[in-house]
Amino acid sequence: MDTLKVRDGKDVEEVVRAAIANEQPLEIIGHGSKRGIGHAMATNAVLDVSALNAVTSYEPNELIVTLQAGAPLADVLSLIDAKNQQFAFEPMNTAPLLGTPALGTIGGMIAAGLAGPRRIRAGGARDHLLGAHAVSGFGDSFKTGGKVVKNVTGYDLCKLLAGSWGTLAVMTEVTLKVMPKPEAERTLLLRGLDDARANKAMTAALGSPFDVSGAAHLPKSAFRAKANGLGDIAGQDDALTVLRLEGITASAAHRAGSLRDLLAPFGTATLIEDGASAALWATIRDVLPFAASGAVGAWPVWRIVCPPASGAALGTQLARDTGGDLIYDWGGGLIWAAVPPKPDAHAPAVRQLTNAFGGHATLIRAAEDVRRDVDVFHPQAPGIAALSERVRASFDPKTILNRGRLRRGAAA
Repeated sequence: MDTLKVRDGKDVEEVVRAAIANEQPLEIIGHGSKRGIGHAMATNAVLDVSALNAVTSYEPNELIVTLQAGAPLADVLSLIDAKNQQFAFEPMNTAPLLGTPALGTIGGMIAAGLAGPRRIRAGGARDHLLGAHAVSGFGDSFKTGGKVVKNVTGYDLCKLLAGSWGTLAVMTEVTLKVMPKPEAERTLLLRGLDDARANKAMTAALGSPFDVSGAAHLPKSAFRAKANGLGDIAGQDDALTVLRLEGITASAAHRAGSLRDLLAPFGTATLIEDGASAALWATIRDVLPFAASGAVGAWPVWRIVCPPASGAALGTQLARDTGGDLIYDWGGGLIWAAVPPKPDAHAPAVRQLTNAFGGHATLIRAAEDVRRDVDVFHPQAPGIAALSERVRASFDPKTILNRGRLRRGAAA
């Protein structure tokens, strides 16, 4: 396979134009940490942007950072952490789940758009993307957005790049909003709730005035593997419902006490703070109980987004039909489902239930032969599919970029 390494945006333009002239589709990668998500692409040419790895500018006082797309995510997180700042949407590290090296890049973070537990309050990756430089499937560079929030007239094209999996354009540089890290973090733990009761507890917490920034539920089956990142918290092997509050120390402590009183009908909540709380939420964010190195590491894993109030009903039925293990996040609006191995990864059951509850499901982890025969991304309704195709064609009319990644059978 030919790997074409680029040094700057001009190189990217030249590579894409040559690919158009030769009708040669390109696979776009940084370090390839997420190559196992999506369908295999029928190409023998790789456009490698890992050398575009500079921090162009970082202005902590203005809460913005501009980075080249190949900048390593771990390095960027360390950089902003040194200024006590963070990406508020908590980007997921897919490496443990996929069993790949932790070499994710900023471009991959935006292209995948996988936000963590704080999405319920802070929004997703696209909500923090202020601007981008990219090269379209025409081989032309373009700029969208800028360095401040209120600078957009017309279409805010950079939002389309988030979650596009590299099918619209090759990002070369992005500008992101950063936020101060909270002074304190408190997490309430409720044990032994079934999925339905947990869903009600999370709904009550999220509907309260106490500004909950994380609401998740781990059924008892999630503790199948002792080495699941939960440490002593999992010691009782009971289902665990967790609710996070953040802010200045006095406020977080007061709100935690008030929320504990509100949740008294669901049981007596215990409290963990700061470091222990952060470790717990990192475990949930990265789905460590389903890690590739763990007890269910060979099982396919689905990521299901649905209305939060329907989460428990969907998840309970899915676990019954497939024998799978579940983790609920976003107050029930996000379900991670590890299902026993099967040639179709239980896709019919997953799709039927997800459609019935008004959600969508993505097959995040599965062997290549499974992904060849199963739709990885949720099939769209005809009208939405037609609109998506028109948008894609307006960026890349010859389907040069990541051809076939999103749709099975589209790689030819």
